[in-house]
Amino acid sequence: MRLLYAIGMGGLYCLMWCASLFNAKARKWIVGRKTPITDFKLPENKHTVWFHCASLGEFDQGLPVMFAYKERFPDAFLVVTFFSPSGMEFYNKRQHCVDLACYLPLDTASNARKFITHFKPKDVFFVKYEFWYNHLLAAKRSGARIYGVSSLFRPTHRFFKWYGGFFRSALRLFDHFYVQDQRSKDLLDGIGIHQTTLSGDTRYDRMIAVRDKGDSNEILADFTHEKPTLILGSSWPIDEEVLLTSLLVLREKMNIIIAPHDISEQHVSAISALFGDEVVRYTTYVSSPQNRVLILDTIGQLTAAYRYATIAYIGGGFTGKLHNILEPGAFGIPVIFGPKHERFPEAQLFLDRKVALEVTDSNQLEGLVDQLLERKTEISGELQLIFEENSGAAKKVVAGIED
Repeated sequence: MRLLYAIGMGGLYCLMWCASLFNAKARKWIVGRKTPITDFKLPENKHTVWFHCASLGEFDQGLPVMFAYKERFPDAFLVVTFFSPSGMEFYNKRQHCVDLACYLPLDTASNARKFITHFKPKDVFFVKYEFWYNHLLAAKRSGARIYGVSSLFRPTHRFFKWYGGFFRSALRLFDHFYVQDQRSKDLLDGIGIHQTTLSGDTRYDRMIAVRDKGDSNEILADFTHEKPTLILGSSWPIDEEVLLTSLLVLREKMNIIIAPHDISEQHVSAISALFGDEVVRYTTYVSSPQNRVLILDTIGQLTAAYRYATIAYIGGGFTGKLHNILEPGAFGIPVIFGPKHERFPEAQLFLDRKVALEVTDSNQLEGLVDQLLERKTEISGELQLIFEENSGAAKKVVAGIED
């Protein structure tokens, strides 16, 4: 199986190299890995701690643990690796404590040995998903302690299939898993991995910190101006298509902020054309009483925008890639999302606690918005309770680290 895995890694690189000839993201994936590991300089008087995050979402999830680790071990040199270019491109838009960030080398035995030999991490954290066997094995052989943070498992994962022996062996390299939910803990128990703690989702800690920081935004404050505002957070084209009819009606009684997942000029222009003179872009904002629709045509403003919203529709629920509903939830904002959310336990929690509603077609949206507006104060209080109940995951992780 290791041979097949090695062949698969070679195939992955070939695929990405071919894609890089015409795809900008794939090109960044290839070019970003050309820097030799030995070019990254390390201080002599600090121990290295390594966090691996697949992309920006996992980085956000790891941030509370990074801060807590640095608070406990202030002399640590914190290295973060990313698999995806989006993590490398945008992590600096977050307030962070990272000392060095780079791409994770392709997971070959040779690359992994070079990486671990150079960085010599004392502690290793893999956030949520992605378990790269060769890097984990090299870290384990070096004597590093390996932890899973906010790990989340489903029965459909390959670790729990009859053919998953090799992949299960990667999980057994971990010293401890801090999992998000009881199902994940039970699944690991079922394959003989008992070094687990039900700690919860560190994103609650992350969003509490963002909320309490209290950052303001003059453009968003001017546009909303205390008016009822519906925000579409990270909407996919299918979200925009399904909701268009209702949005055209809703703009008559509330402002609308659209933060599309795709901020290419072509896509933003297409959205703008639907709303005529009432639409304005964030990057070219000019205050006007005529503005009813604001398009966030930039990266990094969405989280701040939730502070100014009244109701949030979160994209990805029609594709099975639901965006982060905890971001609006932290600000006490009721949430609406599409029907494909089974991979996201927080979505079911929000539905069960009646702080969110599910939409399946365009005709429902206006009625759902009205329902949530009527219960806005009640929902905000319930969301505050949810965040209080689920806070503290990062402290649980760091408390389990040996000196």
